Amino acid sequence: MPNKKAFVVRISPELLEAVEKWAADEFRSTNGQIEWIINKALVEAGRKKKSS
Repeated sequence: MPNKKAFVVRISPELLEAVEKWAADEFRSTNGQIEWIINKALVEAGRKKKSS
């Protein structure tokens, strides 16, 4: 497993609640969901190659 770097992020309570619900719906942790969202956005923006 690759090393991961921890950092603090400020997010509105409403946005966090929406992400938490989405994560629960997809059986992910909130952290895992945020990582998935960021990864998807990077791939779609052409900033990261799609993982195989």
